[in-house]
Amino acid sequence: MTSHGSGGGPAPRHAAAGPSAVPGGTSGAASDGDAEGNAPVPLLRPADGLPEVVRDAAALADTAAALAAGSGPIAVDAERASGFRYSQRAYLVQLRRAGSGTALVDPVPLGGDLTGLAPALDGPEWVLHAASQDLPCLAEAGLHPARLFDTELAGRLAGLPRVGLGPLTERMLGLTLEKGHGAADWSRRPLPEDWLVYAALDVEVLIELRDALAALLDEQGKLEWALEEFEAVRTAGPPPPRADPWRRTSGIHKVRRPRALAAVRALWEARDRLAAERDVAPGRVLPDSAIVEAAVASPTSPKALSQLPVFRGRAQRRLESYWFGALRSAQTLPDAELPRPAAATDGPPPVSRWADRDPAAAARLSAARTGLSELSDRWSVPVENLLQPDLLRRLCWTPPTDGDVPAFLERGGARNWQIALTAPVLEKALSPRQEP
Repeated sequence: MTSHGSGGGPAPRHAAAGPSAVPGGTSGAASDGDAEGNAPVPLLRPADGLPEVVRDAAALADTAAALAAGSGPIAVDAERASGFRYSQRAYLVQLRRAGSGTALVDPVPLGGDLTGLAPALDGPEWVLHAASQDLPCLAEAGLHPARLFDTELAGRLAGLPRVGLGPLTERMLGLTLEKGHGAADWSRRPLPEDWLVYAALDVEVLIELRDALAALLDEQGKLEWALEEFEAVRTAGPPPPRADPWRRTSGIHKVRRPRALAAVRALWEARDRLAAERDVAPGRVLPDSAIVEAAVASPTSPKALSQLPVFRGRAQRRLESYWFGALRSAQTLPDAELPRPAAATDGPPPVSRWADRDPAAAARLSAARTGLSELSDRWSVPVENLLQPDLLRRLCWTPPTDGDVPAFLERGGARNWQIALTAPVLEKALSPRQEP
């Protein structure tokens, strides 16, 4: 980690572009370069140089001490190997704090255990971009934030049109980040230097970007909204396991017969076991298209399976008996154990069917969507951030019998600011005069 002594770190390399008024009572920052219209400044190398990657317990302890001695929020990022590995673990963790500099931590030689950093990180605000993507792998490494600022979510609430880290950095700070290696295989070792530069630059801009976005949200009267949203992200926890995850196989809509569905399930489960054992992304073990094709074709022998396009390849021929064994288990399954078409969920039906099944509910939903769209325009907040779409559908399909819309929204997980803003609009949409 690069140290900057006790002076709080270097001054920002570029002053944040000041907010300027936009229609609708909200405000935004200059869209190209800084507030004076200067061309964006490209960021090519970390301001303090590229730090050595932390790979052992001693270096991790030094990093924790440096972070503890710093001040202010801590910029945090993590790189995974999605699309390459079965696991969603972190393969690089980047940290930066004023007075401490930037640290690049490799969890692999540390056994994935970064709890040595936890005391230094427990208390200060973490600044992340798209925090919900990184928090699970950071939690797996033993790191949990006490407070959170999400720059992507802040950009959405501020009404900015593009909320990727690169566009936000250019718009708010007048700095250009190189498009790089976010989708790369970060499990690769050794990590190339240009990948490490990319990773270091991501956290280098986060704290300055956080300050610019916080100022913009405060000016728009939305900062308290944002703080509620950040806390909801921080405390959300992992999603519950999906029921029948094999039903999400791409192209499964082509499969109609129960025994063919059983073949999809058997191949999906066989692939998942092998992918977990090898720590390889399932789609790299066997693509969804091959699962669906084999289920529809229903080959009766390993040789017949090997005639299907994907299964002709050398890698799949080596697994021929494994895949056919899965198919065979589905082909011999008793009828009573065959899967059926997906059952209806406990929620409302697809919106396309509302007009036929319940015209009054369709009218309520149309009125609610119109009202929320007007709110969205007035406050420059995307409709989906005003209220979770599924919660809106549930409300309009089955309104509360007691008419207490705020309580219904609260039970559904809506935040206080969302309830205060949307409940009057939704109460109007649910009123009997909206029904035909």
